[in-house]
Amino acid sequence: LLRSSQPLCGPNRRRCREDEQLLGTILDQDERGFIIDTRSAQAAKQARMSGGGTEPKSCYPQWRRLHRALDRGRSLQESFSKLVEACGEPSMERWLCRLESSRWLSHVKAALSTACLAAQCLDREDAKVLVHGAEGTDTTLLVTALAQLIVDPSCRTLEGFQELLQREWIEAGHPFHLRCARSAAGHGRGKHEAPLFLLFLDCVWQLSRQFPFSLEFGEKLLLTLFDNAYASAYGTFLCNNEKERSVLCKVKESTHSLWAWLNQPEEKQKLLNPLYSHNPLVIWPSVEPQSIQLWQGFFLRWIRPSQHLDEAWEEIQRLVEGN
Repeated sequence: LLRSSQPLCGPNRRRCREDEQLLGTILDQDERGFIIDTRSAQAAKQARMSGGGTEPKSCYPQWRRLHRALDRGRSLQESFSKLVEACGEPSMERWLCRLESSRWLSHVKAALSTACLAAQCLDREDAKVLVHGAEGTDTTLLVTALAQLIVDPSCRTLEGFQELLQREWIEAGHPFHLRCARSAAGHGRGKHEAPLFLLFLDCVWQLSRQFPFSLEFGEKLLLTLFDNAYASAYGTFLCNNEKERSVLCKVKESTHSLWAWLNQPEEKQKLLNPLYSHNPLVIWPSVEPQSIQLWQGFFLRWIRPSQHLDEAWEEIQRLVEGN
């Protein structure tokens, strides 16, 4: 499983011999690979005018390109804002209408569907997969991280999930400073803000709901990660890339790590799923309409009291420990 930004072919269809050689060496002579582009075919074609584009088929004969458009940027931010506003709707009929019109659950479905496609290519086709979008720091990371959760059981442990986030989101350069510049639900937003990381966490929650025994961590970890991505006493989500973190801001020298705090025994215990049982198999989530649900623990956590849910969770922990 590989990821990259878009090839810089431009309107003149420039070639990059080094890139062709690199992708050529990944495959054996009779092997084939898949390139999953997280843009529509039309958007990828239009990107040529600004220097981007897609791989020329003739130069990558062993690779098959598949387009799976995932929204990002302003459209995703507007979708999230509409859903947040709808959560205060007192009328049941208008609530359901506003929930549908926000299209947030459609974004969740699209992300999971694309991740499943990548996972199917890896697991069932036994093929190499390259995922790319525009800059390679947003939807590309969303797909590769979710695909690994689906395929690799080690990524579904608490430690493995932290390593996945560190590798696929932080070190790979998701621009947290730009995407999470202000409150996610605030009205004043910059043009670079987008809740891509929240969309990823929502998709992970969908996996945990459909496979309640397969993830070692629970909802509390996902909520903690979201809160710290926007406002944190730790330096883990600071800056936009590794150069800014290590060279310009020296984050490791001047701040504490969120992972170190979460892995303290007393904190770690709060994050674990008491129902967890190691599942070595691939988990294939359903993306049918009745299977994708609103993440109430996040979107309604300031509206609906969670006392009874917390008590039920504590009772589950008590019963599991008793057995």
